[in-house]
Amino acid sequence: MKRDSVVVSPDGDVIDCVPSHFQPAFDHPELKGQKPLDPPERPKGYENTEKVAESFQLWTDSGESCPEGTIPIRRTTEEDILRASSVRRFGRKPRRRVRRDSTGNGHEHAVVFVNGDQYYGAKASINVWAPRVTDQYEFSLSQIWVISGSFGNDLNTIEAGWQVSPELYGDNFPRFFTYWTTDAYQATGCYNLLCSGFVQTNNRIAIGAAISPRSSYRGRQFDIGLMVWKDPKHGHWWLEFGSGLLVGYWPAFLFSHLRNHASMVQFGGEIVNSRSSGYHTATQMGSGHFAEEGFGKASYFRNLQVVDWDNNLLPLTNLHLLADHPNCYDIRQGRNNAWGTYFYYGGPGRNVRCP
Repeated sequence: MKRDSVVVSPDGDVIDCVPSHFQPAFDHPELKGQKPLDPPERPKGYENTEKVAESFQLWTDSGESCPEGTIPIRRTTEEDILRASSVRRFGRKPRRRVRRDSTGNGHEHAVVFVNGDQYYGAKASINVWAPRVTDQYEFSLSQIWVISGSFGNDLNTIEAGWQVSPELYGDNFPRFFTYWTTDAYQATGCYNLLCSGFVQTNNRIAIGAAISPRSSYRGRQFDIGLMVWKDPKHGHWWLEFGSGLLVGYWPAFLFSHLRNHASMVQFGGEIVNSRSSGYHTATQMGSGHFAEEGFGKASYFRNLQVVDWDNNLLPLTNLHLLADHPNCYDIRQGRNNAWGTYFYYGGPGRNVRCP
């Protein structure tokens, strides 16, 4: 891959500054020879009041960034690929019969979701922690899902948030990530920029890089704002990070059902429980503490919104809560003026009531 310059992050990541037209997305036959699109119109009701920390990723702590016209790409190492369960599956979520109300393949959730309408986007601020992940092939993530199709083989999803994944990254740092699939995680889609699909347009954000700072128990709290929405003009799904930083877009042609709209939006946490020692994992979700502990102790999502057909940001109505194993990880929802619709979620995993 052609690169203009290289930044070495304090956590050991190597960030290559790659000319934007050489990024993996443009290997896709439908994108060959194209240039990234201009910024789309943001949803109505969008207020850019959030103040995002200038240095929200470790690799930029020294003040370095990639030059205009390039994008930062976290370099995949030989060790990254060797850790994967197979080279062919590298950068993909484990295959599973996806049903959000079940725990296929040891996947456990504590989430809120809305369905029964047509959705054109979602927005939330997500509290950032570094939960413990006890097994190399487990992960802990907190994310937004934009979903369409049935929960069969034709499931389409767009996903963004933070994750701790020793298998993917070789450490326990929470990292900003994206994901997409058009066939229920089988053959299409990938994390971050590990296949052709997502088109990055930003030179300041490295997808897959560690997020810094992170929240601490009874200490300072940090969150990241994320918004995914469908550009009314071209139909592509755009991603925004923090206060107004456009990361890039998923081209509409990648999808079948999401080419039109989403039928479900979901927010919350997911872990993998591999039961590698014969009992429930002690992998944590969120902060590793239950929802009832509240601010500064339990992890939260705040200011949950969805985007409607007319590109309006709206509060959530008819919200459903789902915790697969509430004795291991739970969820509590609330509403107030400052945080709009919010929830606390998470837990420690293995405990007396979660054997």
